[in-house]
Amino acid sequence: MSFVARRGLSTLIPPKIASPSGIGAAQDAARMQRVVSFYEKLPRGPAPDVQPRGLFARYEARYFGKNPSPAPIVHIIGFLLVLGYANNYYFHLRHHKNNAH
Repeated sequence: MSFVARRGLSTLIPPKIASPSGIGAAQDAARMQRVVSFYEKLPRGPAPDVQPRGLFARYEARYFGKNPSPAPIVHIIGFLLVLGYANNYYFHLRHHKNNAH
């Protein structure tokens, strides 16, 4: 077995922290107590949901998150209507404001 393959497998196998030979000695018992106290302080249960920050992140969380909705399609259609009217007004309708064609 090559060194690279053994190195890859060794990262999958945790070190033997609680081996029987390590618990008997006083210095190893103190080290074991530090390891146990470290793991006792870690939070338990599932991680809390991350709150979205920023305009686009909140929009995405609201309309594309756990309960997706078709509202973004309506938003895009409304945005295109407003953009089209503004474009039409700027290039055509403002010239006919006070006089007919």
